[in-house]
Amino acid sequence: MNLSSSSSASSSSSTGSWFSGVVRGRSDRSGSVKMGSDSVSGGSGDFSGSVVRKNQFRGVLFKYGPKPIQVAFKTGDYRQQVIFIGGLTDGFLATDYLEPLAIALDKEKWSLVQPLLSSSYSGYGTSSLQQDAMELDQLISHFINKEDSEGVVLLGHSTGCQDIVHYMRTNAACSRAVRAAILQAPVSDREYRATLPETAAMIDLASTMISEGRGLELLPSEADPGAPITAYRYHSLCAYNGDDDLFSSDLTDDQLRLRLGHMANTPCQVMYSMADEYVPDYVDKKALVQRLCKAMGGAEKVEIEYGNHSLSNRVDEAVHAIIDFVKREGPKGWDDPWH
Repeated sequence: MNLSSSSSASSSSSTGSWFSGVVRGRSDRSGSVKMGSDSVSGGSGDFSGSVVRKNQFRGVLFKYGPKPIQVAFKTGDYRQQVIFIGGLTDGFLATDYLEPLAIALDKEKWSLVQPLLSSSYSGYGTSSLQQDAMELDQLISHFINKEDSEGVVLLGHSTGCQDIVHYMRTNAACSRAVRAAILQAPVSDREYRATLPETAAMIDLASTMISEGRGLELLPSEADPGAPITAYRYHSLCAYNGDDDLFSSDLTDDQLRLRLGHMANTPCQVMYSMADEYVPDYVDKKALVQRLCKAMGGAEKVEIEYGNHSLSNRVDEAVHAIIDFVKREGPKGWDDPWH
């Protein structure tokens, strides 16, 4: 990863932030997105873009909060940002579509931001949606106060979708800067983990520990070989009606509406992989994504045929769907997001 400073110029100058009530507009946007075979490098001599060559990004690494983990990597130096929020075990460059997405967003004068949260990599087992939401608010606050952002679009992958839904429910001040949200692979951790043999016994143990006031203590290592995990976080991910239980197919329409209905206030796109390996075979994916969109007040539905969980086999389709939505639903310039 190339961590040198971005050479892209800011799209417009500014003298104030949203808190001063001044939002400057953008002069123009580039045309169609080209995703040809040469799009990654842009030619061997071109070093002006966000991606120098495959797996080598140019951008800015910065701190947005006091914790050592609270750093983010930004490609493109613009006043509109797409913030990517990964799932369990994710960190930088979590999905294959981020590289071409960074290129496509740069053409449209958008920055791509990849933050690390306390839950990134192996930290998910000792974190929570509440913690993620607080850190996401700190990140957006950074863009408002330090970079005069015109607004952000949140792009969640897998459990990152739960982060977005939870954050937008908090009604934190900076959540008003979220102009649109994309949920890519909003799947049920509970339904997937129910297919694993150790889950039932571990849910019982986690429930007992929580009832004894030991929710922040760690479960035995067999609960999750990927990372240390607290009784609370395991219960949140694996138990019926846990905090993370937002997208399960066995929830009623009313239950889904209670969990997701507040998203109707934000333009949303639900991107569902129709061959997602983390969705049990018994789940009717087409019916579920329809119900999720309805519960969110009519979110835009994008079904990716044969797509896997991370869309590594459908990268171009993912990028085109994201770019199209961002261009339609993101900040338009000059509009004050506080009113």
